[in-house]
Amino acid sequence: MGGYLLPAHKNMRTPPGGAPLERGGCRVRYNSYCSARELRQMGFRALGERVLISRDARIFSPETISIGSNVLIDAFTIMNGNITIGDHVHLSSHCEVYSSEGSEIVFGDYCGISSHVSFYSQTDDYLGPYMNNPTVPPRFRNVSESSVILEKHVLIATQSVVLPGVRLGEGCSFGACSLINKSTPPGGVYVGAPCRRIHERDVDGIRRMAESLEAEERLRLMRRMK
Repeated sequence: MGGYLLPAHKNMRTPPGGAPLERGGCRVRYNSYCSARELRQMGFRALGERVLISRDARIFSPETISIGSNVLIDAFTIMNGNITIGDHVHLSSHCEVYSSEGSEIVFGDYCGISSHVSFYSQTDDYLGPYMNNPTVPPRFRNVSESSVILEKHVLIATQSVVLPGVRLGEGCSFGACSLINKSTPPGGVYVGAPCRRIHERDVDGIRRMAESLEAEERLRLMRRMK
């Protein structure tokens, strides 16, 4: 399916106010990521705790972007438009997230996005007698837009493309190079262009693991408060 975790590093330094962020036992190097102060100065619509965004990522219109807690956004990822990112979300390197003014792209909690995955919430008309691309005045184009929603625990492997108007059900996973052009019910494994369902995932098992993680996080927070 294609991994999306960063390799572990030996020479780690802990950022002010917290322990190193980990993903499945993997740690990330902090000097390549924006500091908490830099992130606050960017002016996001909302910003959680323990957020790491690479200095080499490109964030346009941060005032339209909401980011939860425990989020990792890697180098050369591009984000533009109305975007909502939940908790425990990873966008690997070279992802592209393009939303329009009249739509939104939403990443639910625990989503994992591998490298080189593209998301679009608007598209030109590829069938009708219209012109295309932003250099052409709008009256000569037929642009449609529709929100893209990823529910919790969605996993998308490298080089996949997500088209406007889809809702990806909880726990769905998509193999490398998938063309995701339709909504999918929860708990499926999908591959291909266009993607097709080939297997089932244990969504209840995934939820139980998430509950265990959240219980550990609550316990850790209580210990810090003592």
